[in-house]
Amino acid sequence: MFERPDSGERAVLVHVNFPSGTRSEDLQEFTELVRSAGALPVATITTTRSAPEPRLFVGQGKAEEIHAAVQQQHADIVMFNHALSPSQERNLERLFSCRVVARTGLILDIFAQRARSFEGKLQVELAQLRHLSTRLVRGWTHLERQKGGIGLRGPGETQLESDRRMINARIKMINKRLEKVERQRSQGRRARNRAEVPTVSLVGYTNAGKSTLFNTITGAHAYVADQLFATLDTTLRRIDLPGVGPLVLADTVGFIRHLPHDLVAAFRATLEETCQADLLLHVVDVQDADRRARMAQVDAVLREIGAADVPQLIVYNKIDIDGLEPRVEKTSGNGPARVWTSAVTGDGLDLLAGAMGDFFHGRQVHGWLHMGPEAGRTRSSLYAIGHVISEQVDAQGYWWLEVRMAQRNIDKLVREAGGACQFHPFEAAESVAAAAQAS
Repeated sequence: MFERPDSGERAVLVHVNFPSGTRSEDLQEFTELVRSAGALPVATITTTRSAPEPRLFVGQGKAEEIHAAVQQQHADIVMFNHALSPSQERNLERLFSCRVVARTGLILDIFAQRARSFEGKLQVELAQLRHLSTRLVRGWTHLERQKGGIGLRGPGETQLESDRRMINARIKMINKRLEKVERQRSQGRRARNRAEVPTVSLVGYTNAGKSTLFNTITGAHAYVADQLFATLDTTLRRIDLPGVGPLVLADTVGFIRHLPHDLVAAFRATLEETCQADLLLHVVDVQDADRRARMAQVDAVLREIGAADVPQLIVYNKIDIDGLEPRVEKTSGNGPARVWTSAVTGDGLDLLAGAMGDFFHGRQVHGWLHMGPEAGRTRSSLYAIGHVISEQVDAQGYWWLEVRMAQRNIDKLVREAGGACQFHPFEAAESVAAAAQAS
């Protein structure tokens, strides 16, 4: 076998076209992934097959062509834009005498480089270990089973079994740590639910401009770069939306075509913010010619994590590149459906805020809360949340608070306050005095 170098940046890329489309990948996106990982593509080999070859994934002749390119370009690594089985990786490494990395391994490496938070590092390590556990036999000679004979018999456990046992132990420890982090995150979510603060989550294909939009709206300083998977760690910020009140905006990891299942499983705790959100802002790069396919991929991942039923507002970003005008498209029910914005220039962000306000107003009830003096604590909490539009006091000293909030929260408020609070739906023709007289 060969000795694997500790590092290597010169890469030969391999892309196979499958006419059936079930294993189709994007070559341009793959090249961007390779560059995002820090490698230098020195050659690209393409071919067409009806199905993968069981032993080498590509045919023998194409494999020899790749080997020649590796020698000619002095490449350190061969990267396949496809998922390879462990045996295919082993066979290809023997033939090329260099490392072979499949698409899944490449994405895992990028995630390992980008992770910054404690939780993010744990999630990436968990995904790497799950991936590695199926690929322990990859060419290291120390993993060979010990031979029999006098003086050669070992304790009975092979190196492979020992490595697998240590990996499983590490996976269990990481899962315990992630469970603790998830409990802390759940506590924060429950606190927001008790305070009736809605959550809006930014989702979209990687490099669509989610973090730039997040920074522009919230004034945060989340890391931004023109590369795939620049941001991994979920960032939460509280903002005030005119007419709605406070809400929490969440910036999440970007999605990609055929996102590895190990990563989806490892990041499930982080993606829980998306599942529990009241609204998803689906950010789309309007300049991307393949944006419809990208949107379909995002919807596929949302279905996989259980967020398919969360309402979406499509945000077409980067309109400044072609000088497009900001605008809002309505649904058949006159609700907001799509907004054209630029996160860099800020054009259309007022329209986006208005569209978000229209969405939450459509799910809220406008009316008067009739409250007695003993409900002072409830009145104070309503002001703290920001649901009070105006206030009047009648001759008996009772408060009349004009509010706009979700019906379920109103029902909860009236139930907890007992007889000290009553709700009256708002009608434009009624005055507060008329409502008080009717009560």
